[in-house]
Amino acid sequence: MKAVLTNNKTGEIGLHDIPPPETLPGGILVETHFSVISSGTERAKVETGEKSLLGKAIARPDLVRQVLDYARVHGIREAYQKVRSRLEGLAPLGYSNSGVVLAVGEGVNEFRAGDRVACAGAGYANHSEVNFIPRNLAIGVPASVPLEHAAISTIGAIAMQGLRQAEVRFGETVIVIGAGLIGVLTVQLAMVAGCRVVAIDVDPQRVQRAIDLGAHAGFTAADARLPEAVSGFSRYGGDVALIAAAARSSEPVELAAKLLRDRGRIIIVGDVGLGVPRALLYEKELSVALSRSYGPGRYDPTYEESGVDYPIGYVRWTERRNMEAFLDYLAAGTINVAPLLERRCQLEEAPLAYEEIRQSRVYTVLIHYPASDSGPVPSAVKKSQPIARPRPEGALRVGCIGAGSFARGVIFPRLRKIHGVTLEAVATATGVAAEAARKVVGFHRACTPEELIVDPNVDALFILTRHDSHARYLLTALPKCKPIFIEKPLCVRREELTAIRRMYGAQAELGATPFVMAGFNRRFAPLTQKVRDFFAGRREPMMVHVRVNAGYLPSNHWVQLSYGGRMIGELCHFVDWARAVIGQPITSVSAVGLPDGSKYNRDNTAATLVFQDGSIANLIYVANGDRTVRKEYFEVFCEGAVARLDDLHILELSRGGKTRTYKASQDKGHRKELELTAEAMLSGRPSPIAFGEICEVTEATLRIQETLRQPFCPPSTGAEIMTRSVSAPSGMANLGVVGD
Repeated sequence: MKAVLTNNKTGEIGLHDIPPPETLPGGILVETHFSVISSGTERAKVETGEKSLLGKAIARPDLVRQVLDYARVHGIREAYQKVRSRLEGLAPLGYSNSGVVLAVGEGVNEFRAGDRVACAGAGYANHSEVNFIPRNLAIGVPASVPLEHAAISTIGAIAMQGLRQAEVRFGETVIVIGAGLIGVLTVQLAMVAGCRVVAIDVDPQRVQRAIDLGAHAGFTAADARLPEAVSGFSRYGGDVALIAAAARSSEPVELAAKLLRDRGRIIIVGDVGLGVPRALLYEKELSVALSRSYGPGRYDPTYEESGVDYPIGYVRWTERRNMEAFLDYLAAGTINVAPLLERRCQLEEAPLAYEEIRQSRVYTVLIHYPASDSGPVPSAVKKSQPIARPRPEGALRVGCIGAGSFARGVIFPRLRKIHGVTLEAVATATGVAAEAARKVVGFHRACTPEELIVDPNVDALFILTRHDSHARYLLTALPKCKPIFIEKPLCVRREELTAIRRMYGAQAELGATPFVMAGFNRRFAPLTQKVRDFFAGRREPMMVHVRVNAGYLPSNHWVQLSYGGRMIGELCHFVDWARAVIGQPITSVSAVGLPDGSKYNRDNTAATLVFQDGSIANLIYVANGDRTVRKEYFEVFCEGAVARLDDLHILELSRGGKTRTYKASQDKGHRKELELTAEAMLSGRPSPIAFGEICEVTEATLRIQETLRQPFCPPSTGAEIMTRSVSAPSGMANLGVVGD
């Protein structure tokens, strides 16, 4: 299918062929009929993309600080790789469109195939022939509203949210500074609300257009008589000033302060400087508020991605309800958007339209898609059928599902260096990242996950997606009898683990024991191997201590939103490290967490693992530490000897009063892990980690999470100790596992 994408490094805009998106639970697949290029938001995004690296840094100092913080924790090399992988990618454009529902995901009941919808959201409502839209970012379009008018609903909701933040009242004077697209929509909405409206812009033509659309008065910003004119119109000065302009300086805010009455209100919708002299605001005791996009729910992944709505009794106007209200006005004919859609173009002309919108004063450009004329476009959703090619001798043609920052920065570069490995195909849920990986990394082709799993030219699958999708892809791929590498964790729910074990066993009973390898890389780190060699041949149980200074991760991070959060998504690494070093099955698990409520997302945890030979591993995972302290620290005690491993970087081995120290660049084991995996896949040998052991580590991690989810009951006396423990009958390694 066709999509308009921008190069993050150069800002270049082009029309690309990309795979269609998946229909995921909680959303709908929409065939786009119209989408809107905004003259403000999207133009600013493209102009930032065209800047040099220094220019980008100056424009986004907040991101520079994030990179520096990342470098302090992970090192300059990893920070550089992360920035490079981001800059070399492609990004979708657009955030407001309309179309027709093609398919409905699991759990969505309010839409049906064939419904007309308006869609919102950067990264979702893209300039693309087909888009996946989460349920809370789509609304039904009334039959009386043309789809080309509905395509502007998101931008209308932005204007509406600005007015809601202003809390305008009937009869008040509203000054709209900036008569662009959002500005003239604000003018019309303020009139509907019973306000007297003044439009101000630097462009006389836009001022006149605002008057033509209903503004009671209009002035150019350079008019020397502006304060007197506004005062004369309003008698007392403006009650509210809504700033819908874009400017690096604070001049629009300063102008608003001069035009408002005593205790007036300033609402900032556009991207303007906020360095306003205090005296201007203080003398009139003005209030200043920012309007965040198109309403409550914006930037909240729980609302936008997970589809969890806010109760209407507590949050009357969410971003979706704002869009519904705007469409109601369109249906009633109260708001007129036809004059604002003065420039139209076909999808193929969209890259040129971006250049035109930068050089002209048009409000927006409406992109017109083939589907709006001829019905469904087969090329947009058809599945490609690659022709099977003979497998080159000694070659392993790899297909990767997932192309996020970890895959691009860690997995792909290492896979590409392994002798015999060919990067055959890459797939992602949306298709954009897949096409970027194809171009930058060198995959032969980009496709959908469904196509990749059955591709006859893919010899081995690598599942590198977000945690909560691992089991879904693994269960789909297992019956295809191809070797599978899956990033940790194996799965995030107990029922998923049960299903994986059952399917693995069924395949093994048919005589085709599956190859499944999980990405527990730390056991393959060079210094980890030295620890294992140091205690080789031991005859006593071991005492292992692992401290992970993980640092705080906010609750809206995708890892936290994934079921199980960091306990399942990351603690599994250290369960596996202890399992590999001790080399014995885990027999019981106990865990306790700090009673920190929701502050640290229950990430401050102590877990104890007991092993079949009596060894004990104590795992401390904390989010309340200082990030300048190295993240991972391992200690092993056994038979009068001690191993101390600091962040997989410095190792001290002590025995008999003598200590040997090894220092090396931090190596977390990814290279060795992937080399061993590829060699095993090529030779037909078993996975470097036995399937039973992978399940055992996953089982132990799930039990830690389940224990921590139990309600916290403080002890009644200081002498009491609270312990939550679960024992595994007859060794966890053998629970329901077939084919080890």
